[in-house]
Amino acid sequence: MTQQTDGATRLWGGRFTGGPAEALARLSVSVQFDWRLAPYDLAASRAHARVLARAGLLDADELGRILAALDDLESACAAGEFRPSVDDEDVHTALERGLLERLGALGGKLRAGRSRNDQVATDLRLYLRERVRGLAGRLAELASALADQAGRHIDTPAPGFTHLQPAQPISFGHQLLAHVQALLRDLDRLRDWDKRAAVSPLGAGALAGSSLPLDPAQVAKELGFDSPAANSIDAVADRDFAAEFLFVAALVGVHLSRLGEEVVIWTTPQFGWVELDDAFATGSSIMPQKKNPDIAELARGKSGRLIGHVAGTLAMLKGLPLAYDRDLQEDKEPVFDAVDTLELVLPAMTGMIATMRVDEERMALDAPRGYTLATEVAEWLVRRGVPFREAHEITGKLVVICTARDCALDEVTDEDLASVSPHLTPDVRSVLSVAGALAARMTPGSTGPGPVSDQLATAAGRIDRWREWAGENVVPR
Repeated sequence: MTQQTDGATRLWGGRFTGGPAEALARLSVSVQFDWRLAPYDLAASRAHARVLARAGLLDADELGRILAALDDLESACAAGEFRPSVDDEDVHTALERGLLERLGALGGKLRAGRSRNDQVATDLRLYLRERVRGLAGRLAELASALADQAGRHIDTPAPGFTHLQPAQPISFGHQLLAHVQALLRDLDRLRDWDKRAAVSPLGAGALAGSSLPLDPAQVAKELGFDSPAANSIDAVADRDFAAEFLFVAALVGVHLSRLGEEVVIWTTPQFGWVELDDAFATGSSIMPQKKNPDIAELARGKSGRLIGHVAGTLAMLKGLPLAYDRDLQEDKEPVFDAVDTLELVLPAMTGMIATMRVDEERMALDAPRGYTLATEVAEWLVRRGVPFREAHEITGKLVVICTARDCALDEVTDEDLASVSPHLTPDVRSVLSVAGALAARMTPGSTGPGPVSDQLATAAGRIDRWREWAGENVVPR
């Protein structure tokens, strides 16, 4: 029964003669963070009330009064008229108190056939399934902002890097679309996660199911799940869905961090490729000239926080015996924080990317620096029958001459070419241009204008489909 001997509503206590010690109560309380689950707990309560009525455990009048009270309680919660009290242990306790205030003893009938163990597992899944759609929408917006910038810079040459050293000329649009691909993988992972999370624990009770004639399949359907849990013990013990979400969130954070790192580099005076809009940059309290890429840096910093949530949750889960253990209360704060962090960072990153200005001339000047056209020379030799091993050596010797003279590859004389190798005829100058190097990259996925345009069109179509998925309602109310 619901215990109220010390003035507080509790969902346990029949075998106890007194209330808990203050130290236990303070340690046990979770309502300060799990209150955000209230709308989902109420949605599950409505579905549970209907299944109790179908089982003959509530008559039509009782069902109507309970549903009306749940609706009234939800409105009061949304308006801030009903809030948890200092004595409420968790969201379930607070809402039962609200129901008892409205219905008296009838409110206690809703407890039949369920436990906080299956309630909280259900609530957290409902919460995450809805929030994941919102995060998917924000990821799609960032991907779209990157794609829009990429579309403006398909023909903008830039140096591509390996080891942060100049490697080969690329299209800057191609570089931006590489980040889009990472975000599209994140979106794929979120959808895959949702398939595994669409399982309802409600009906598992504390761990053993119920002797009451309940219908977990119908409850699952009403709550937008694909199926009920196959095993009642696993239903209340499973937090794979939380750990997996945290992994996906951490990987999103890593991808945001890598993009942020590049923005930090691009905006330095040493590079000078990108200028951030004033609305998405900050200044210094002491140095008037500063314009700092704080959004990019904060995204980079918060990735560590997201990674930490994965490690902490896995450590919490690793030694738990089946079925439910109170350790599982520690699943919610990292999940909530990961959701909040991404909901905060993603719009800021989107705004920063959408409004940044690219210095195309500066980028084009840097594209051939560092002898980035050397590979073009080697491949030109290969097309003329020279084995690549030999072509590589010949080109390397040509770079040595250019380094010694501090000149570009296209500035050496015909005599210099011939002195390196008889294979290096003056015709090699046909490939010693950035435009020519980009135009030659025509295989799918390459950095040439054609492949980049194809990639952009495909990405745009996928982003549109993700927007549709993100807009679907998966939690009936």
